[in-house]
Amino acid sequence: MIIQPPYLKKGDKIAIVCPAKKLPKTIDYAITTLKSWGLDVVLGKSVYAEENQFAGADALRASDIQLFLDDPMVKAIIAGRGGYGTIRIIDDLDFGNFAHNPKWIIGFSDITVLLSHLFSQQQTQSMHAQMPYTFESSTPEALLSLKNALFGEKQSYTYQSEFKNRAGNCSGTLIGGNLTLLCMLQGSISEMDFEDKILFLEDVGEHEYSIDRMLRMLNRAGKLAKLKGLIIGAFNEIEQEKIPFGQTADEVIWDIVKEYNYPVCFNFPVGHIDDNLTMVVGADIELKIETNNVHFKYL
Repeated sequence: MIIQPPYLKKGDKIAIVCPAKKLPKTIDYAITTLKSWGLDVVLGKSVYAEENQFAGADALRASDIQLFLDDPMVKAIIAGRGGYGTIRIIDDLDFGNFAHNPKWIIGFSDITVLLSHLFSQQQTQSMHAQMPYTFESSTPEALLSLKNALFGEKQSYTYQSEFKNRAGNCSGTLIGGNLTLLCMLQGSISEMDFEDKILFLEDVGEHEYSIDRMLRMLNRAGKLAKLKGLIIGAFNEIEQEKIPFGQTADEVIWDIVKEYNYPVCFNFPVGHIDDNLTMVVGADIELKIETNNVHFKYL
């Protein structure tokens, strides 16, 4: 059974930490936004720490998260940004107190490491959503989706896909995150169980051949064969190679999963984009996919 942490209410504490890369700018806009939602914002020591490209040394970042994992007064922890570095500290974290007092962990990109670990080892829901670093450029809809998710408002998303979908309906448990990070976690205690799940994927700055390689790796490992459904988010900032690969990211993905029968949708508003809608990892959802229309609903 998947554990759902308590939803927030006005006056609750939310802690901001940086488990990975350092912040290149202040996050005053995000702090003001969270406070406008009625939340009490607490900043960890890692928020403005620096050590080379990281938000402080590994030990500092780990102890920062640990402090808030253990604090029963903190009801949610949101990562300031992603980048790289969460995998360096994930095995230093103790989730003993968290297991007795679960709380929402929020972030995306590199924070997929934490979200996947929570699902795998703690059977606990978490949120793939905008982070303080991205609040200022975020669409109002993406920020509202995070606010609604935190406060327990049931949501649904509807959009039109530019790439042709494979139509169908399905319902089940939502998992997913950044493709690179999900591949990196395979074979570890932090890897998700893909079977009978609805998987969402996104990535940024990868060549088409790299996307092809990672998806084929997951496919060869049997991770794509028994899904209930597949949600393809943004695969953006793809650099062109001197010799073209010959397929777009969507075409690469479709070529690999076309042998299966489950519904697949493309261009879902999730990933390294301004309209990065909140995806609750571990939640039960209903997905209705038409050729170019998609309806996503939390149950």
